[in-house]
Amino acid sequence: MTKPLIVFSHGNSFPASTYGVMLNDLRQRGFQVEAIEKLGHNPRYPVTDNWPHLVQELTDFVTPLAQASPVFLVGHSLGGILSMMVAAQSPALVSGVVLLDAPMLGGWRANLLKVGKRLSMAESLSPAAVSRKRRTSWPNFAEALAHFQHKRVFAKWAPEVLHDYVAHGTHDEQGPHGPRRVLSFDRDIESAIYNGLPDNLEGYFKRRPLTCKAALIGGLQSKELRQVGLDFSRRITQGRIAMVDGTHLFPMEHPLASAAGVEAALLNLMS
Repeated sequence: MTKPLIVFSHGNSFPASTYGVMLNDLRQRGFQVEAIEKLGHNPRYPVTDNWPHLVQELTDFVTPLAQASPVFLVGHSLGGILSMMVAAQSPALVSGVVLLDAPMLGGWRANLLKVGKRLSMAESLSPAAVSRKRRTSWPNFAEALAHFQHKRVFAKWAPEVLHDYVAHGTHDEQGPHGPRRVLSFDRDIESAIYNGLPDNLEGYFKRRPLTCKAALIGGLQSKELRQVGLDFSRRITQGRIAMVDGTHLFPMEHPLASAAGVEAALLNLMS
């Protein structure tokens, strides 16, 4: 069986190259893989509420790639939700979607988020409260790597994935006091993405019913999955949900197992 083209979309704050171990393993399994390195950083596609321009950014990236045949979209967190929105909006481009710990927000939780936005409470209820204060520079690569190695959220990451994150998620820059290593994913854009989390997905998919198959792979220890719940995701994937060991960031913790899970999900969607 000829394996299809995958367009992968990253989670918020983690450039696509962070997932290099997983994506390269998928390539070794016979898939072609393409990705936008940093969603939301092209000024043509500003980050606004409910992410319409990010959906357009991904659509415009996918369109020329899908000329020969529709592609499969795979996305982690932010990237998974965007992938589903693109599949619904442009069904001719997409053969199927695999979500990696990207639960779809619906029901009373979506209504609560909508009210929070109107009352300017969205940031206090989201990870943006942390990302606004995120450290953005270090004296050099080694100190940047050491900084993340001592952070609890990164403690379970595969070492080579963390190295890729620092290698591709930071860059050298000349500062006022000499060279320094700087975070590449703009923390204001990261915060805006969190604050703009779609609260309209149920209506969105009611107006644009998904015509391709979709599947979700979730982390057994994912707090994000528990907070959002799986009711809406179960409906929209028609029950195609699998759980694997790991947190919300399981693609970074278990990249090779994640690649195997993505392959299994894709083969199931193609059958």
